[in-house]
Amino acid sequence: MRTALITGVTGQTGSYLADLLTADGGWDVHGAVRPGDRTLPWDPAVAGAITFHEADLMDEASLRAAVEQTNPDVVFHLGGLTSVGESWSRPVDYARALSIATIVLLDAIEGSSTAFVHASSAEIFGEPAASPQNERTPIAPVSPYGAAKAHAHAAVQIARSRGVAASNMILFNHESPRRPTSFVTRKITSGVAAIARGEQDKLALGNLDARRDWGWAPDYARAICAAADHADDFVIATGVAHSVRDFVEAAFAAVDIVDWQERVELDPRFFRAADATELAGDASHAREVLGWAPSVEFAEIVARMVEVDLH
Repeated sequence: MRTALITGVTGQTGSYLADLLTADGGWDVHGAVRPGDRTLPWDPAVAGAITFHEADLMDEASLRAAVEQTNPDVVFHLGGLTSVGESWSRPVDYARALSIATIVLLDAIEGSSTAFVHASSAEIFGEPAASPQNERTPIAPVSPYGAAKAHAHAAVQIARSRGVAASNMILFNHESPRRPTSFVTRKITSGVAAIARGEQDKLALGNLDARRDWGWAPDYARAICAAADHADDFVIATGVAHSVRDFVEAAFAAVDIVDWQERVELDPRFFRAADATELAGDASHAREVLGWAPSVEFAEIVARMVEVDLH
């Protein structure tokens, strides 16, 4: 049986990865959680199959202790601060949580046979000159979040050059009902559900023209799991970009509201200081090496999220 240590195990993608590994039966699954954090997105049976260890991404000693206590075959490093917008007001915290924490974990496993799978981000590409983006697209972030992820991404590549079986999963946007409402996608689906129930009149949003490549989070967890045996960089994406406006329209369509424009208002508070116009990924490398492909199309992703928020 292989041992997995998952940082960010209580988050959206980390929890889906834990679901996969515990269902597989061939893994002893350990999760790193913030001290006092027991907000688990699973049923008790799944949570009971996971051993939890308190570790703070800002605390080097606790991260090293988690690795020492578990002696993992694979570290799945998915933890971190997650808001691109918030990173502008907390750049130092984002550098510590995303970049320095990754370097600490890589240092903790150096010299061992432990593999390392890192949740990189499409935000490392910033405002790319060409679309879709792949593993050879120049790294040029335009936000503190993207810069911290880019530093961590490079650290993984350096570790791999020194013999660590380390992978970067360049994850494009991926959504599910487990996405927190602080993210615009879940804010949209929960807001549309509230409007459909007559509990809310308007949905306040920022830039409706930004275009992203949105996939289904459980699909992305599958890719992360597959990468445990392939030390390389992989773009994980659907290859199709949609605008925030498209997302809003699909969410309202899921509750049979056609004239949605009058229910949406633009709020300057929700516009980012810098925002990539379009991000869309080419996952050909992941298809060839990992045998991975997305399984849920855009409209269905939105509809599933709205359905959960309705009920």
